[in-house]
Amino acid sequence: MPFAELDGIRTRYETVGQGPALLMFSPGGFDSGLENWTGFGRYRELGFVDAFAPHYTCVVFDRREAAQSGGRVERLTWEKYVRQALGLLDHLGIGSAHTMGGCVGCSTAAALAVEAPARVRSMVLFSPAGGPRYRMAQHRRFVRHLAFVAEQGLGAVVELARATTAGFGKDPRVGPWAAPLRTDEAFAAAYAALDPVRYDLIVTGSVRGLFDRDTVPGVEPEDLMTLGVPALIVPGQDASHAPSAARYLQECLPVHEYWDVPVAEQTAETAPARILEFLRAHDG
Repeated sequence: MPFAELDGIRTRYETVGQGPALLMFSPGGFDSGLENWTGFGRYRELGFVDAFAPHYTCVVFDRREAAQSGGRVERLTWEKYVRQALGLLDHLGIGSAHTMGGCVGCSTAAALAVEAPARVRSMVLFSPAGGPRYRMAQHRRFVRHLAFVAEQGLGAVVELARATTAGFGKDPRVGPWAAPLRTDEAFAAAYAALDPVRYDLIVTGSVRGLFDRDTVPGVEPEDLMTLGVPALIVPGQDASHAPSAARYLQECLPVHEYWDVPVAEQTAETAPARILEFLRAHDG
């Protein structure tokens, strides 16, 4: 599988299929690897990549700090995730693409559309992450990580990350940089030697900026309300993918279709077909 150096960070990606480009932002929170489209939660049953590949070139990738992509210890922001996506489009010579986000990937997809609307033909926002319980869960995760660092030290984080396969979503102690700690010896050594006070500020700033609202994080409502990119919104139905998050996007996005179907009826037969219908309508 190929890698690209994007904004100084190694990014693993894959292109599958043929036709217009469809840039896919993986579900899975801080563990958003490209395999999540086929092996994570209910996505393993929905078969999106296989369904889209005969019609579109699916561009899937590991978000920075996830799976086999690299990372950098700095305050994490939605703008930095957008920078990675634009870098990948540039690397592949793609001028504009449809986009699709699953779960927290919806936040980056929306942020990309606001940052570079000319690069986005349309966007599918599938089961957007958000809601008050989601925000509170994210903050608890970072608090648990910093408590472990304060008690055990950054070297212990490296040791734990390398002794387990759990990501930040499963074991908050390993932190948001667990993936590159496992795959990059130099990164792990530099991480262990960081000033703990500075590290605490970086982590605290990350969670405060990333998860600052009780709805879909990432983009200000005023920016969504002036966005002309067409969107298909598909609601979720649990504590991390509150229906209110999808309704918020419906309220804010002026050009949208809202697929008002319960999660139980979003199946391998119905969901890919509905998304393909939307994408084809905006191929021009």
